[in-house]
Amino acid sequence: MCKVMDYGKFKYQQAMKAKQARKNQSRVEVKEMKFRPKIDVGDYETKKGHVLRFLKKGARVKITIMFRGREMAHPEQGLNVLERLAQDLKPYATVESQPKLEGRNMLMLLAPIKGAFDNEDAADGETDSKKK
Repeated sequence: MCKVMDYGKFKYQQAMKAKQARKNQSRVEVKEMKFRPKIDVGDYETKKGHVLRFLKKGARVKITIMFRGREMAHPEQGLNVLERLAQDLKPYATVESQPKLEGRNMLMLLAPIKGAFDNEDAADGETDSKKK
């Protein structure tokens, strides 16, 4: 069986279907947070809060420890920072790729746990309504 059709119209419809499919496709966002091996407690807490905010939005977070000069002689300090961060964020994120040294940087990838922030969102909503 054969169908007579307008090829231009057919091409247009195919392009529209492809465009719609691309639009419906979800892009996984990867944010990056950079730390230093000798980070202070206050700076660590601030950056940890930023990482938590990224995870709450559903983005994966790439944690980078940047080494300079003689800091490369002690990569265990960077590993300690990454392990501490992974432990602190355990209720909210899983370690997708274990810490690994690439040149002068040590990298680790965190992925958000689905449903980890659901109960916090409900608590935030209650406090917002009380403030008004």
